[in-house]
Formats: sequence, C-alpha cells, structure tokens
Amino acid sequence: MQKKAIILLSGGLDSITVLAELRKQGFLCYALSFNYGQKHNAELNAAKKIAAFYQVEEHKIIDLGFGAIGGSALTDEHIAVPDSPQEGIPVTYVPARNTVFLSFALGWAEVLNVHDIFIGVNAVDYSGYPDCRPQFIEAFQVLANLATKAGVEGQSITIHAPLIDLTKAEIIARGIALGVDYQQTVSCYSADSLGYACGVCDACRLRVAGFSEAKVKDPTFYQSC
Repeated sequence: MQKKAIILLSGGLDSITVLAELRKQGFLCYALSFNYGQKHNAELNAAKKIAAFYQVEEHKIIDLGFGAIGGSALTDEHIAVPDSPQEGIPVTYVPARNTVFLSFALGWAEVLNVHDIFIGVNAVDYSGYPDCRPQFIEAFQVLANLATKAGVEGQSITIHAPLIDLTKAEIIARGIALGVDYQQTVSCYSADSLGYACGVCDACRLRVAGFSEAKVKDPTFYQSC
C-alpha cells in the first residue's frame, strides 16, 4: 500500500518544498490549509493551485476565527504589519496558531487512518515564533499520542518537521532540485489580492535573503515592480 500523509499547506515557500518531497517519495498526500482571518489571504489561492498541481488526494480549507481574538498583525486590523526587523517575538506571531493547525491535522489523521503529519516549520531562518522550534514539535508529538485513540491503541501518529534545521537558502536549494516553481508561492504578510509581495515585511526579507544566499533568481512578483 502507498504511504499516506497529511501536510499543512500554507501556500508558501516551505510547505510547497515539503509537498514536492513527499510526492517524490510516493506519498498519497492530503493537504490542509486554514482561512484563519489572515490579511494576506492570497496565500490560500496559492495553496489551492499548489494542491492541484501536485495532485493531492484531497485539499481541505478550514475556516478559523483567529481574528475574533486579535493579538497579531496578521489578523488584527488595528495592528500594522511592521516593515522593519523587531526584537524578540514579533507582532506577526499569531497566538497558538501552529498548535491549533496541528490539532486539526491530528483529528483528520485519525479520521483518515493516516500516521504521518508534515509541517514546514523552520527554526534556523525564522521570525522568532515559539511554535516553530524543535521543542514545540517534540512536545506536540507527546500530546499526539496521549490525546488520540490511535495513540492509545498503539498506532502512533508521527509529526514530521523535515525543514526545521535548514536555512532558507538550503530549503530553496532542495526545492529547486525537486523542480519546485517558487513563483506559485506567496510568503508576504502584506500580499495584495494578486499575490504580489510588499518586499519589506519580515517574511519578504527572509525570502529575499534565502534566494540570494542560494544564488537562485528570485521569481517573486513585488508590488513595486
């Protein structure tokens, strides 16, 4: 039987790289995206196109109401997305986002009888988010097998974060080797409705630096172009 996996698909650079690798390895992929109230919802359009291109078995987009609690520049209209680096955990951090996302993936995994969940978090070139660290993935792995019927019955569900120790340049290099078209992706926190990037937010700066360090032409469409 072919291996099956659930992948959290944001529409960005990291998750498309993970999906391309899984398809190369012969996984049947089930993609999970979230409309969580993000201002930059052009990434969902990108996720739909990416899911179709890689012929996933099913692509679910779950509606969540993170905007109702606010607290992040990505979901709260009263908090601006910064255009310069910040110290500490930035205002673009969405409280508990990856915990909630992985919880939905965990539930769907039980429904589908899938034992592998993949997430494209990265702890090297990241924005200071606490839920992108190895310690978080390790802790959620413990939770996954304590909190599920599958875990209790000895059919463990494994949380994979294959990019967690890679730089953005290394991720891009891996994707290029897999034939990934990064022009399909949206990373920008302030992308317009067409997916054109602002070029100055934290996500854009990491992306620009990654392509530069990988010595790969940046295919991103920018709003100033």
